[in-house]
Amino acid sequence: MATQQKEKHSMGAGSAILEAAKEGANKTGDAVKDAASTVAHTATDAGSYVAHKAEDATAAVGGSMESLAGTIREKGPHDGMLGNASSAVANTLESYGRELQEHGLSGIADDMTNTIRRHPVPAVLIGIGLGFLLARVFSK
Repeated sequence: MATQQKEKHSMGAGSAILEAAKEGANKTGDAVKDAASTVAHTATDAGSYVAHKAEDATAAVGGSMESLAGTIREKGPHDGMLGNASSAVANTLESYGRELQEHGLSGIADDMTNTIRRHPVPAVLIGIGLGFLLARVFSK
């Protein structure tokens, strides 16, 4: 009879140890989940911050482009072929500057994607040409 009581006591102690181990594992799992959640949240916040700063910088570049367009209009030639060229450059700078301010990098990426879809052959040829030029520049 004493042996049976020892076995029951032994089983009860083993059960308690097993329960304690399960509880410890659950707490550890919860701690890992919390840590992973915190890391993911921090990474998301950092990504949002970087994206926001990039959009701010893009808007600033757009404003600078518009300002440069105004300077070209004021100080550039006004007559003849040079006047036409400087006016065209100023118009292009102003247009792209406004586009950058209003739509940011995502707008430019969308515009480029749509242009490539509408004109795939010239886009491929331009890509090949740029690749050739870059290879010549970097091979020297």
